[in-house]
Amino acid sequence: MKTSVIGFPRVGKLRELKFATEKYFRNEITAQQLEETAEDIRKYQWNLQKESNIDYIPSNDFSFYDLVLDTAVLFNIVPKEYKELNLSDIDTYFAMARGYQGENGDVKALAMKKWFNTNYHYIVPEIEDDTEIKLVGTNPFKYYSEAKKDGIETKPVVVGPFTLLKLARFTGNKSVDDFVDDTIKAYSELLNELSKLGVNWIQFDEPFLVHDITKEDLTLFDKIYNAVLAKKENIKVLLQTYFGDIRDSYENITKLKFDAIGLDFIEGKETLNLIEKYGFPKDKILLAGLVNGKNIWRNNYEKTISTLNLLKNKGIEVVLSTSCSLLHVPFTVENETKLSKDVLKHFAFAVEKLGELADLKVLAEEINFTEDNVFVNNKKLFSEDRNALNSEVAERIKNIKESDFTRLPAFEEREKIQKKEFNLPIFPTTTIGSFPQTADVKANRTAFKKGEITEQEYIEFNKKKIAECVALQEEIGIDVLVHGEYERNDMVEYFGENLDGYIFTEKAWVQSYGTRCVKPPIVWGDISRNKSMTVDWSVYAQSLTNKPMKGMLTGPVTILNWSFPREDISLKECAYQIALAIRDEVLDLEKNGIKIIQIDEAALREKLPLRKADWYSEYLDWAIKTFRLTHSGTKAETQIHTHMCYSEFTDIIPAIDDMDADVITFEASRSDLQILDSLRENNFETEVGPGVYDIHSPRIPSVEEITRAIKIMLTKIDKDKLWVNPDCGLKTRGVPETEASLKNMVKAAEIIRAEL
Repeated sequence: MKTSVIGFPRVGKLRELKFATEKYFRNEITAQQLEETAEDIRKYQWNLQKESNIDYIPSNDFSFYDLVLDTAVLFNIVPKEYKELNLSDIDTYFAMARGYQGENGDVKALAMKKWFNTNYHYIVPEIEDDTEIKLVGTNPFKYYSEAKKDGIETKPVVVGPFTLLKLARFTGNKSVDDFVDDTIKAYSELLNELSKLGVNWIQFDEPFLVHDITKEDLTLFDKIYNAVLAKKENIKVLLQTYFGDIRDSYENITKLKFDAIGLDFIEGKETLNLIEKYGFPKDKILLAGLVNGKNIWRNNYEKTISTLNLLKNKGIEVVLSTSCSLLHVPFTVENETKLSKDVLKHFAFAVEKLGELADLKVLAEEINFTEDNVFVNNKKLFSEDRNALNSEVAERIKNIKESDFTRLPAFEEREKIQKKEFNLPIFPTTTIGSFPQTADVKANRTAFKKGEITEQEYIEFNKKKIAECVALQEEIGIDVLVHGEYERNDMVEYFGENLDGYIFTEKAWVQSYGTRCVKPPIVWGDISRNKSMTVDWSVYAQSLTNKPMKGMLTGPVTILNWSFPREDISLKECAYQIALAIRDEVLDLEKNGIKIIQIDEAALREKLPLRKADWYSEYLDWAIKTFRLTHSGTKAETQIHTHMCYSEFTDIIPAIDDMDADVITFEASRSDLQILDSLRENNFETEVGPGVYDIHSPRIPSVEEITRAIKIMLTKIDKDKLWVNPDCGLKTRGVPETEASLKNMVKAAEIIRAEL
């Protein structure tokens, strides 16, 4: 039995790449020093996989920011405005990812979207009419040669041509069909150059195949790969899919001249059925994705070996693989020193999954594997009861009534009541919640956690920051204020720490985008709230101002989607548990005089099935009800906000409207306000704040830029329903750029008000 890894986490064991990259952004290290850090990370990870006897080790799965962006740059898909900056290659690359504002010009970043059904974000390539798609980059060759020099044979990993074209945005009059021939030529040249280096295998990632695939899509796929595979010569090509099954294309793909096909057996509901129905070609290798690349629980060896044996009994040559890249799990359990062994033994992060692959590699070849101690211990693990259930939570879930999902009175009446209640100006200005987490804020939190300062000292520091934040917002002229969230490490982790049923790690970081990493909490048992989580902070902030102060909460769907969930209960049941806890917090905020409450659902779309037929039955039917459960008990005078970001929301607008919030803010600036058309087409009733500027970039938008954005919004949104806000929280931004941007935002709103 051979083994394969689709991809590996790339920020380093302790986020070394993140810190080095941020130093580079601050001009504290050179590009060469940044590259040296990157090289050390790559070398370390290749050797980890070699030591685990992985047979198919990936290269070119490393990235300074994003693999889709890397692929675009590899093939010269770089819009003119970035080339015209005349920056170095690495700075041009970062300008596309983050935007640029300096002596060479002023450009926004490319759009950023969720990577399929994960919490990772990719940069959307933009193809202009005069874009010449051709091989210009060298990273696949460089990284392969780097590993080879250390005696490690790797399979270069490249985002496949079909997925690249399907994810790209065409900004001119031309479409996919106009670029197919050049794409074929570019990928064929890539194969040729890799073949010259002596590469044995290349992995083309084609995750787009797990979507609903049309006949036109299949025609495009076949055209591309019939041509590319005809030029592969001595190199073997692995078609790698993940995040679902390929039911729409399985028959087609198995007839093409791939040497191996990687299929997901974890999220691919129909994968095994497809093999049962259509068989698997004898001339191809099947890479069976049976080690979960997205969750952190230990692999059930008995189940995995059973599937492997079923496949082998069909005469299929099988390689055991991860289900997707290990990018989506933390680096190693070894970094965790505070959790007990009884807890840690249930987890497998990236390094431990290498160990699972190594274990299964041996067990799969043993006739009497059930007698092996490794197998026996694994089976025992899955027979243990974690004693994490709560009967009171179970009773509350049981007693949920259908009426608990409906807020009264209806939105139209609430809107009138709230207009009178708040008497806000037209185009009210606000922010999404968080303000910059400066070094002193982080130091205060760390000192408290380490016991270096008292709880009172910790609280007093945060109160001082809140007072400064409120004063700044009043000075700027913002209409609806926030307290800044200085007490929060992360919008999900903070709530998890204050809820029963969660456990937490120290250093289990997972890359979200670029240098942004998060520590997803782990759902260990039934979830409940035993004390208020935000009330004291919000009440204090409200006491400092006569303007409305938003209570800031993270919604239940987002808390669940940005956690590592249990596998012993349904996502729906777990979501309802969290919703009841957040509902308690909402009602507490209301009772304590907080009249505007924002319940963020940034990750609403994250677990949306990739196939449209499953959208409602498997997810939206309960996800929307979950959100409604959090606020259905509030008064008509209480205004409920929510926020969503960095996903493609245009096709689920009716469901979003059905959340029955009073105000919804969206990320919109990086996608050129494309969501506006969908809002209008769907007669969107909820008041709305499409983000007027991008907070994931350090550039400061001008008053004129924001004014233009608001004017565009007014062509699609009724003036009485439009809010003005950034497109996300300001946690990651610096203080000077935040102040300047918000001042420009308020000024722009004032200009538009004066013009009407």
